[in-house]
Amino acid sequence: MMREEIKRAIAALRSGKLILYPTDTVWGIGCDATNYDAIRKIYELKQREEAKSMICLVSDIKMLQRYVESVPEAAYDIIKLSAKPTTIIYDKPKAVAENVISSDNTLGIRVASDNFCRSLVAAFKKPIVSTSANISGQPTPLGFDQISEDILKGVDYVVNLHRQKRSEKASSIIKLTNDGQVTVIRA
Repeated sequence: MMREEIKRAIAALRSGKLILYPTDTVWGIGCDATNYDAIRKIYELKQREEAKSMICLVSDIKMLQRYVESVPEAAYDIIKLSAKPTTIIYDKPKAVAENVISSDNTLGIRVASDNFCRSLVAAFKKPIVSTSANISGQPTPLGFDQISEDILKGVDYVVNLHRQKRSEKASSIIKLTNDGQVTVIRA
């Protein structure tokens, strides 16, 4: 079942479509992080201004290194030692669509910890955008049953896994600059 869902999700992603999928935190809206038009569709669906950046999921450290100019040493320890999913904001992302990068030339990236997400991103071979499945300004849905009809109708493919799963909350977010500064954005 998981293998079939991954195939279907990848077909949608490769076609520039939006997916709704269970992440290692909350349900997320996703697309190919290298596809400018697909990312624009997410901003439109969420009714979100493009100045508010989104995060991306990668499958492992090797993939992370391909999409960030320089990974600070502290990031490796944070990734390895975090007790919960943790998104790290990196300086100077590369090889992703410009509209997923913040105006200060940073990008939040999380190494997926959930088996489905990690497998999906690894099979896709590129980062996948991951943003909460809600209209901007609305509460983040903690389960599939809380996702609005507008979001369900606005995506092209809904992954048929883990629909009973509930999440406590979104990931922790830490900003790591290349000069060694560490800032906790969300614990």
